[in-house]
Amino acid sequence: MRYLFDDYTLDTERRELHRGAETVSVTPQVFDLLAYLIHNRERVVSKEGLIDAIWDRRIVSDAAVTTRLNAARSAVGDSGEQQRLIKTLPRKGFRFIGMVREARGSESAQFAGEPLESPKPALTLPDKPSIVVLPFANLSSDPEQEYFADGMVDDIIAALSRFKFMFVIARNTSFTYKGRAVDIKQIGRELGVRYVLEGSVRKAAGKLRISGQLIDATSGTHLWADRFEGDLADVFALQDKVTEGVVSAISPKIFQMEVDLAARRPNDLSAYDLCLRAVSHLDPGNRGGPAEALRLVSRALEIDPRYGFAATLAAACHFINVGLERTVDPKYEISEGFRLLRLALRIDRNSAEALGRLGNATAAICGDFDAGKELVDRAVVLNPNVSGAWGDRGWTYLVAGESEEAIRSFERGIRLSPLDPWHFGNFTGMSLAFIDLGRFEDAVAMAKKALSQSRSFPTSHCCLVSALVHLGRETEALDVAIGLLKRRPGFCMSKWIAGRNYWRTPVFFDGLRKAGLPG
Repeated sequence: MRYLFDDYTLDTERRELHRGAETVSVTPQVFDLLAYLIHNRERVVSKEGLIDAIWDRRIVSDAAVTTRLNAARSAVGDSGEQQRLIKTLPRKGFRFIGMVREARGSESAQFAGEPLESPKPALTLPDKPSIVVLPFANLSSDPEQEYFADGMVDDIIAALSRFKFMFVIARNTSFTYKGRAVDIKQIGRELGVRYVLEGSVRKAAGKLRISGQLIDATSGTHLWADRFEGDLADVFALQDKVTEGVVSAISPKIFQMEVDLAARRPNDLSAYDLCLRAVSHLDPGNRGGPAEALRLVSRALEIDPRYGFAATLAAACHFINVGLERTVDPKYEISEGFRLLRLALRIDRNSAEALGRLGNATAAICGDFDAGKELVDRAVVLNPNVSGAWGDRGWTYLVAGESEEAIRSFERGIRLSPLDPWHFGNFTGMSLAFIDLGRFEDAVAMAKKALSQSRSFPTSHCCLVSALVHLGRETEALDVAIGLLKRRPGFCMSKWIAGRNYWRTPVFFDGLRKAGLPG
């Protein structure tokens, strides 16, 4: 009999263990232990049963059993920590949990690395990021944790499915791999996905430890890994925390991977590729970036006029030009921004990104705060893991005069995507909110964070000037103001304020006037 699992073959007739075409050296006792566990893989083998079968009922120490188990695990690329193939169930025994095929006959020169049947043809990768979330392994002896692990995977699949730019394999398919030893590259080929998320759950000393890792199925490269811990006393809160942590970490990671891949593709690009290339140009420090990004997304809309992502991205480019004062015709840019967002929502009325941007613009530009708040609230309900939607909600509540709620939204957006280079907008919004609340030290800290990311946004400079003046640090405020005037020689308070008449924060403008900025 030959047992085939992963890329191993255990040949009981030849008493040989192979990995692919290579022979793995094992002692006779370790070979027998492996063969016994695999043959009895449908049940848990007790320690006594294992001793009876391998040691012929002789008295042996627990240390001897553990040593042989560790040797068997090592021979098949497993470990006591992973327990990927040989699982220990405390006070119950041991079980081989890998997926095994059996083969008989004299053609046994064939090894696990040489398939017995023609492999299924690989599915074509979709034209957007594709991912499967595998069932998390329960490494605890407590069967109750099995339900927790499965429920958490359900939540992660549901959360990822809300991102319209992702192709997410459904739960019923991903759970067909439950309890099986799997090859990540093979899963990628079988399901036609580029990314695989796998993980494990372990209970110890009243706590749960959840580990997860994201793998590129085309290369086997590990892209991300993290560990989460929490008390068993509040399992559902922990489940929500892990789901949010995993989704907020891997969705930006996957998106950035796709942007990098698009930059390396040939010039015969799809609408999706053009949008990804556009994103790479939206660097806050790149003055010509929004213009080039707009050119690329315009080409994408020519290829596919019903592409909502392209329409939302194009609208963002127009509003960025206005916000960073990089336009000669702000009225046109604003009009185009609104038109494109309405187009995006006609294509997909539940786009959290388009709803968030439209709500922000409706409140900030049109002054319709109630309509703006309704739109951004709907955006974060539809997908609470979109960082940009929380930033839009922060600005909407800020201009509506609800600074504390604005701060909570900005903080949530930053937490969901802590490395986002465009967070200078959120930091600036928080600085304005802190000024409105009279928390000037906090306002200074946020303004400095914003300026450390980008010095191109004049509002960040103005926040720092105003907050420093209110703290009585006029000399520092003057230095910042001089720096702003060097960067913006034509800066004029009345003109700048006229373009921002929706901000009803007298304390902010009082600080600017006291600093002596040109009127």
